[in-house]
Amino acid sequence: MRIRIVGTGRAVPAECIATSALEERLGLGRGSLEAATGVVERYVCEAESQIDLACAAARLALEDAGLEAEAVDLIIGGCGVPYQPLPATAPLVMQRLGLADGSAAAFDVNSTCLGFLTAFETAGRMIEAKQCETALVFSSEIASRALPWRDAPEVAALFGDGAAAAVLRRAGPGEGRVAASLMRTYPSAWEACGIGSGGTRFDFQKEREEFARHSLFHMDGKELFRLTSRHFNGFVDALLERAGWRHDDVDLVVPHQASPLALAHMARQTGFAPEKLVDIAARFGNQVAASIPFALDVAWREGRVAPGTRLLLLGTSAGVSFGGMALEA
Repeated sequence: MRIRIVGTGRAVPAECIATSALEERLGLGRGSLEAATGVVERYVCEAESQIDLACAAARLALEDAGLEAEAVDLIIGGCGVPYQPLPATAPLVMQRLGLADGSAAAFDVNSTCLGFLTAFETAGRMIEAKQCETALVFSSEIASRALPWRDAPEVAALFGDGAAAAVLRRAGPGEGRVAASLMRTYPSAWEACGIGSGGTRFDFQKEREEFARHSLFHMDGKELFRLTSRHFNGFVDALLERAGWRHDDVDLVVPHQASPLALAHMARQTGFAPEKLVDIAARFGNQVAASIPFALDVAWREGRVAPGTRLLLLGTSAGVSFGGMALEA
């Protein structure tokens, strides 16, 4: 796809909570939770909403692109968990950004932690098809809620809140492109990670106990680790082959920030040098779908992305899916 990113932005809530404070609050040994997760601190929403974060990130992305909100004619939300089940989150973001009725299309896609990549590809295809000119894609997550603090604090402490956005337009000659994108799904591990309640699986009126029992996030880390260890390397090789790139052609890897320990394992497994990875998980935690665009904005603003930089955006999601995009800046 002859599509390029013309601006990025990110946002976090005001409150930052150190893992040491969580250890004290939970009555755990000093350093035990940090050793188990690798996360030192994360940001947590108190006064802010998911929409507040999304709009803050979107405004920064538009400012970075040198565009007013009125230039946008497509908005796609790629959040792992929406603001509410119905309607979609993107139309509310469109309203809060001040866009007039009928001036843009706005809808959501959901592939959990890979939501941003799915939103990016969907927007790119629509730009290529000349259905729109300027797309805003965002992921915004309040990941600090519905966590299993009592039964699995080492899982709960992995997560943090945040949002990130990117503005996409058609690329001119020599302005970059999406060289390849790929997703592969392994539903044998569908039950390894998720939140069961909130949709139609459990009827709140008739199955209140089941609804309550499945309302917290759960994760079978061992099962996810086994599946990833078996298949992720082959997935990365297939993505590189589709892009026509060799392993050494990649300048920067922007991965889903599952955890600091998971990123270290991914670097060993795939053979990418640690200095090629954007690793911010220890400071921000796992921000679900927002983690890839958030890490991308960090790299973008640190000057690690220049014209011609070859980026590999990589992630895994509940379901279980692997997703990636080979992008020339």
